[in-house]
Amino acid sequence: MLMKAKQPKKTRSRTEAAPSITQTREEVIANIKRIGDLQRERERVQTSMNDAVAQLQERAAEEIAPFDAEIEELQASILMYCTTNRDVLTDGGKVKFADLITGKVLWRNNPPKVQIRGNDAVLALLEQDEKYERFVRTKREVNKEAVLNEPDFFAGNPVPGLSIVQGKEFFVIEPYNQELPGV
Repeated sequence: MLMKAKQPKKTRSRTEAAPSITQTREEVIANIKRIGDLQRERERVQTSMNDAVAQLQERAAEEIAPFDAEIEELQASILMYCTTNRDVLTDGGKVKFADLITGKVLWRNNPPKVQIRGNDAVLALLEQDEKYERFVRTKREVNKEAVLNEPDFFAGNPVPGLSIVQGKEFFVIEPYNQELPGV
């Protein structure tokens, strides 16, 4: 009979590395010093990273500045042209935008609002006259929504301290994104 030679068995042991255990006062002192050293080194790395980020931001801001300046210049130029030619662009004011080949220009208003100076005096004046009572809320404040709903009433019956301020008009430019043709 032939006997096969036994191959030695590989022994593998999987054990987790045990943390070093501080056993003496001197080791405690040394480990505390090491923690301080590591924390300071970590702060140095973090500070270096923050410095690099600040440099990147500064560099990016310098690179972006000419683009922002040119955009502002172009916007001002477009605004001047569109303001001058508003009637033509808006078909005599029938629309509040112009759809151009590369984008739109729009004229938009904020909604009107009621502005009150001297709230108590305005309330007293509104409460004195029956025709103004509906414009006072029961919690004793001017009902701005009701005032906005009847601007013609206040045009004919002005109340000192109460005025309807028209919303500010904005000019908007919306470029279209151009896409490359498919191959």
